[in-house]
Amino acid sequence: MDGPLPYVVRRGAGAPLLFIHGNGVDHRLLLELDDCFADPGDWERIYLDLPGFGKTPALGAEDGLPEIADWLDDVVGKAVGATSFALVANSLGGLLARELAARRPQQVMGLALIAPVVDPVAANRRRPERQVLRQDPDLLDLLDDQDAADYEEMAVMQSPENWQRFRRAALPGIRAADANAMERLAQRYTLPSAPEDRMLRFTRPTVIITGRQDHIVGYEDQDALLSRYPRASFLVLDEAGHNVHLDQPHLVRAALRAWSASLVDRR
Repeated sequence: MDGPLPYVVRRGAGAPLLFIHGNGVDHRLLLELDDCFADPGDWERIYLDLPGFGKTPALGAEDGLPEIADWLDDVVGKAVGATSFALVANSLGGLLARELAARRPQQVMGLALIAPVVDPVAANRRRPERQVLRQDPDLLDLLDDQDAADYEEMAVMQSPENWQRFRRAALPGIRAADANAMERLAQRYTLPSAPEDRMLRFTRPTVIITGRQDHIVGYEDQDALLSRYPRASFLVLDEAGHNVHLDQPHLVRAALRAWSASLVDRR
């Protein structure tokens, strides 16, 4: 394999279900959702850290999005071979998951996309202004300054319960990210073409989950994807930002369980 070996966490047994996190975090952001897929025999859950995040070393000088996409395709090929698999992905991972579906259309049995990036160029995205619908200044006063800043940047509904989810799922990856690798990625944060330009239509079960207050990627660009995903369910959840599964955990879990059940029934 060219590039670093991935750090991988595997749980359970069954058909492969790969989890791909976004930029600036690591696999623990999606590990928070593991209980949605833990029925015995249904899924082998495979969580990996992308290069430069968590415990996977950076690629090096070539840390652009095209190289990460190639690295991920190679990792997936070695992890599952020719076996069919499904994908759960968020943010940048949502773009990479669609890229995998374009490269491996016969293997990918379904996509769950949580606040996925559609256009890598942030200036092109349709997204709302930053909003905080519920503030909790007493909570912020209790936090370390850096923790408070990281939480406040993302939280739409501030509360002790929401902070605990963020602290558990998001903060470790934020702290572990390689700042130099992130800077190199930012310089080449685009793919040669959109996955949908090559895939045309993805006809396997798909769920796209977005937050109404997501000021990072929004929800309108994801709505525009639907013509290419004729089997897609599309959710826009109020009182939710970019970490929609942390802001609305019960609704997101219900949607993911329904999507998972549809795939298990088809196997």
